[in-house]
Amino acid sequence: MAREIKVGARAPDFDLPADGDERLGLGAFKGQSVVLYFYPKDDTAGCTKEAIGFTAARDQFAKIGAAVVGVSRDSVKTHEKFIKKHDLGVRLVADEDDALCRKYGVWVEKSMYGRKYMGIERATYLIDAKGVVRNIWRKVKVPGHVEAVLEAATAL
Repeated sequence: MAREIKVGARAPDFDLPADGDERLGLGAFKGQSVVLYFYPKDDTAGCTKEAIGFTAARDQFAKIGAAVVGVSRDSVKTHEKFIKKHDLGVRLVADEDDALCRKYGVWVEKSMYGRKYMGIERATYLIDAKGVVRNIWRKVKVPGHVEAVLEAATAL
């Protein structure tokens, strides 16, 4: 069982493959705050709405010096198809072995139609420019979420 990260803790770093044939980690965003959002699966209804919402607000996030990075267990190839299909403007990293999800405590037991399985809980972490977690949203509902994150990031 992963430890739960608390506000005020140092954000666990990572080094994962990303879209664009790159590797990304928190170190790539020195001097910027980072919105690290975890989502279950590329190109599903809620995940697509969330990614489109973050894309629509990308200029506002950039204006306040905040980078937005999405994380799921999908492959880089799947991420790139998702980005192209929906013209997304957020970076996506591939956590195929769920190691980062476990570090952040979002790899959890879920239940659908009475069947239990392990999956990613939709969650967002706002990390300041010094690598400290400043806000956490767990069990995220997509409507209004991007606006709440932008408001909190603006207040940093």
